[in-house]
Amino acid sequence: MTENTERDAPTADKRMVKFGLLMEAAVTYQQSAEESLNRLKAHTQGLDTIVREEIRRTMVEELVELSEECRRATRALEALKGAANLRFACLSIGITAVCTGLALAVLWYVLPRPSQIAALRAERDRYAANIAQLERRGARIELRRCGEGDARLCVHVDTQTPALGSKRDYFIVKGY
Repeated sequence: MTENTERDAPTADKRMVKFGLLMEAAVTYQQSAEESLNRLKAHTQGLDTIVREEIRRTMVEELVELSEECRRATRALEALKGAANLRFACLSIGITAVCTGLALAVLWYVLPRPSQIAALRAERDRYAANIAQLERRGARIELRRCGEGDARLCVHVDTQTPALGSKRDYFIVKGY
């Protein structure tokens, strides 16, 4: 058995050496992998910072561009508002002018001219003078048709006054 043990010993030593070499290689690979992971982690953090900065820069550029676009849109809307206000003012003035002109034309057509007014006043004065003269001459006399079939002309007289004339056949007309 010793002979087997001696033969097995170099094989076991060889195996142990192989196992040791394998373990050493595994540790080396593990350390290399850890270093690679650490470098990758550092690189990733660097990339994260770079990506964040790039996103921030892009966002700032886009927001500045959006802000400028909003300013242009605001100016355009204000110009449009001014044009609409001007159009509304012109339309209002035009409608007011047309309505005023129409009202003046109707008044000019309907109302008499100053010469017509003067003529009507003169005619009124003439009628007033005629009425005054007629009143002095008996225009307030109340005349009616009376009798059978309204064949006779009657005068309303004042019965409170005495009869006049030689035959006492005249009466004073009521209102005089």
